Amino acid sequence: MEIVGRIPRVLILYPYDERIAATTAAGEAVRTRLLDATNGKIDLFSEFLDLSRFPETKHVGRMAVYLSAKYADRRPDVVIALGEESARFISVNCKDLAEDARIVVAGFSRSTAEEIDLPKDVIGAFSEFHIVKTAEMARGLQPEARNLFIIGGSSEFDRSWLATARADLAAFSKDYETAYLTDLTIDEFTKRAAEFPIDSIVLALTIFKDRTGRNFIPREAIKQISKSASAPIYGPYPTYIDYGVVGGNVVTFESLGMTAANLALDAIAGKPISHRESPQTYVADARQLQRWGLSDKNLPPDTVLLFKEPTFWEQYWFVTVAALAVITLQGTVIAGLLIERRRRRAAEIESRRRLLEVVHLNQSATAGALSASIAHELNQPLGAIRSNAEAASVILRSARPDLDLIEQILVDIQDDDQRAHDVISRLRGLLKKRGEIDWQEFDLNDVASSAIRILRGEAERRGVEVSSNRASRKLPVRADRVHVQQVILNLAINGMDAMLDVGGTERRLTLETTLTKDSEVELSVSDTGRGVPDEQLASIFQPFYTTKPTGTGLGLSIARAIVETYGGKIWAANRPEGGAVFRVVLPLARTG
Repeated sequence: MEIVGRIPRVLILYPYDERIAATTAAGEAVRTRLLDATNGKIDLFSEFLDLSRFPETKHVGRMAVYLSAKYADRRPDVVIALGEESARFISVNCKDLAEDARIVVAGFSRSTAEEIDLPKDVIGAFSEFHIVKTAEMARGLQPEARNLFIIGGSSEFDRSWLATARADLAAFSKDYETAYLTDLTIDEFTKRAAEFPIDSIVLALTIFKDRTGRNFIPREAIKQISKSASAPIYGPYPTYIDYGVVGGNVVTFESLGMTAANLALDAIAGKPISHRESPQTYVADARQLQRWGLSDKNLPPDTVLLFKEPTFWEQYWFVTVAALAVITLQGTVIAGLLIERRRRRAAEIESRRRLLEVVHLNQSATAGALSASIAHELNQPLGAIRSNAEAASVILRSARPDLDLIEQILVDIQDDDQRAHDVISRLRGLLKKRGEIDWQEFDLNDVASSAIRILRGEAERRGVEVSSNRASRKLPVRADRVHVQQVILNLAINGMDAMLDVGGTERRLTLETTLTKDSEVELSVSDTGRGVPDEQLASIFQPFYTTKPTGTGLGLSIARAIVETYGGKIWAANRPEGGAVFRVVLPLARTG
């Protein structure tokens, strides 16, 4: 057959209505294959004959007349008849409906084709439904079974199928107590199914009609029966899977449709065509195997196992491997981080220990530098105490001692004693060595005032005027109080050293505290000395860097180390009016 000048036409005949899944699946496979192979350049027509519900001769005749008239102006080039009923229909009515068309039939066996007595030019895509292979599959799964039941309906097709099964199963059934269940109502089928002995093999053929003439879609009837069944059910159709059967040897309707479509394509292309057989396979429903306690290890080789729940490893192997890899990597990283943290912590502890030692040495050096002024400051209250004690002694030896005056002398002695105690306490604070940082929250104004009291004697000795500008509000910081005080002392002594060459009346040291716009606490120590050369401003905080002939270069570097320990900053600048200013910024403590 050769088609010239137009798009080829293919008519697909369905024997039943569109609800029958088997022929619908085969038909969809035909359509998909034809459209893909021709890039859509083909006219496809579909007709549902509905011969199961309307098998009467009059209906068949009316359908033939109707279709002949319908396609009078669009005669098909190929007719694909799905199922035995469609094949019978087109064989009888081919001349009126599609006189010159190639006929391809599909969905039944060669033996059925011989019974139908198809014309010789009709080509078949045959399906051999080997019910014995389905029975052998059941025997492999149920080797202990002793009973065999075969279920079939009451339609002409159902009876034909039952007759074929009797012949094919003749040898197989000799090993079992065998019963054929037919000509029953659907309720009777359901009742009998509930009474099957547990050691039974049940083969379900088709039920297009029950004894009352009620029409069924076979898989829906089988589903109803399987719900009450007390033994496993097997069937030769893939559409029965997911409707209660364990499985069977089947021809998939998709492969059937592909075989029929390939024959049609060869016919359209003018190639010689001959009968072909659709491939068969074993299929099984994993859920039904589990329901009946059957092992999938006993299935025939290459069985397609459907609805099998994948194991956790099968379903998530990639995610599992990836997760394990990530966990391993994370564990390695965490272990490394913990080791690094431990090392870092040890280094921080060692750094703090050394900082404390350096600060203590610096405090001792400061105390040594201030020793003369401290001794002078201490001698004043001690000398006053001695003078007052001697005066009190003289008064007491008089004839009439003035007790009120002696009382006043005693008060003065107590005040001088407190002054001496304060001097000794400040000195003790400078000299005390500690092994840990004493974190505490305090007002920077108070520490600045305390530092000024310590410096007062040294400032007087050097002729330096010390003044302070305190912020009007409290400036809470969180640090070690003694360390911050040491920073102030270092900066102040450094400032007084810078004023050695300045005239006595010009020696002024000013301490100022304030709150910056960035909510930080700032302390500045300014002097009226010679200042710092601009090129040295960036270097003066380096260890051992000094501009003093007898300096160690450690005071400012220690001050920077202390400030940075508490999250602060320190820098120096020259004042426009002369002298230098050192500024320290510390975080403001959030007190609420």
